[in-house]
Amino acid sequence: MKEFILDVVKGMLIGVANVIPGVSGGTIAVSTGVYEKIIDAINNIRKEFKQSVKTLFPFVVGIIIGIIALAFVITFLLNNEIAKVPTTACFIGLVLGGVPMLHNKIKDEKLKWTHIVAFIITLAIIIVPAAVAVNTKPIDNMELNAINVIILGMLGVISAAAMVVPGVSGSMILMMLGYYDYVIGTIKNTISELVHFNFTDSLNGIIVMIPFAIGVLLGIIIITKIISTILKRWPNASTWGILGLVVASPFAIIVKIGTVTINPLIVILSVITFIVGYFISNKLGEK
Repeated sequence: MKEFILDVVKGMLIGVANVIPGVSGGTIAVSTGVYEKIIDAINNIRKEFKQSVKTLFPFVVGIIIGIIALAFVITFLLNNEIAKVPTTACFIGLVLGGVPMLHNKIKDEKLKWTHIVAFIITLAIIIVPAAVAVNTKPIDNMELNAINVIILGMLGVISAAAMVVPGVSGSMILMMLGYYDYVIGTIKNTISELVHFNFTDSLNGIIVMIPFAIGVLLGIIIITKIISTILKRWPNASTWGILGLVVASPFAIIVKIGTVTINPLIVILSVITFIVGYFISNKLGEK
């Protein structure tokens, strides 16, 4: 039961991370020590269905709770002038809390040029999209036609790929393409309407999200197979690549803060929330 609750908590952190621009659910999965466990379960779901479902269930529950419940709270905090920087610092702490665990996996291995290349490439994968996304014009609305249904499906695949790859933020990719506000806004409005039992008004949002959800499902299945193969064939280079993604993630998170007010109180709160985030991630990773 204790392990189940811990996995739900980790899933909640992954869920929240997936809706915050610059923060990667995959990175949080790495930092909390469950990334390979989730990848293997998804990849083997056909061969070992019952065991895979048993493994994934608490994470799925946590992710759903994180997206539906905590995402509203986190969004509020990120829009609050005082809470924005401390909240961001907490997520940076959550991300960097997994670095010692990754370092322990490679500290006894001989450094090769392939490791350095993997590290540099993954650094660029995070930094370049984050820089490009800053000036992207958002798309506020979409007509529900055949072309846009295909676009939503492709966005789902892209978002899923970003969820699975550590350090790559699905929200950041959506923002870079200009669809973040539309997709997240539609999800929030649909949930809000459902909570208030306005089923008629929520129907349009549900219809819009179906192709996106199908794309996410297909993306997760396809990308996890690729990632699983890479992790098994090149374990050390993969770890260096993941380390590069994790180390670069704070840059992407900071870029998305925008203009902020800094004063002694905010600095003190940020230091505290960073330490709390780092401690939580580090301890969950040990578990």
